[in-house]
Amino acid sequence: MDVQAKIKETVTSNKVVLYMKGSPKFPQCGFSSVAAQILNACGAEFVAVDVLQDMEVREGIKQFANWPTIPQLYVGGEFIGGADIMRSMYQSGELQELLAKA
Repeated sequence: MDVQAKIKETVTSNKVVLYMKGSPKFPQCGFSSVAAQILNACGAEFVAVDVLQDMEVREGIKQFANWPTIPQLYVGGEFIGGADIMRSMYQSGELQELLAKA
């Protein structure tokens, strides 16, 4: 299975997926830490994928959403955005609504 198919399967078979550097308990960058904290603050159940464990996924995810940075949040198979977008959606309450629907 190629990396794009693998990513597509992950984001479509899980309601909420966060591609990040490190894990929610041990994030390896500030933006990944913020993204995981936001999801935890929302009480969201999510699957975290550590891109540092797989270079193919790390490069492939950037192409998948045509988004150059990590972390990346997917809800219901749709690309939502990175840490800055998550932060502004969280502050407006939009992220909580989106996660509640998922």
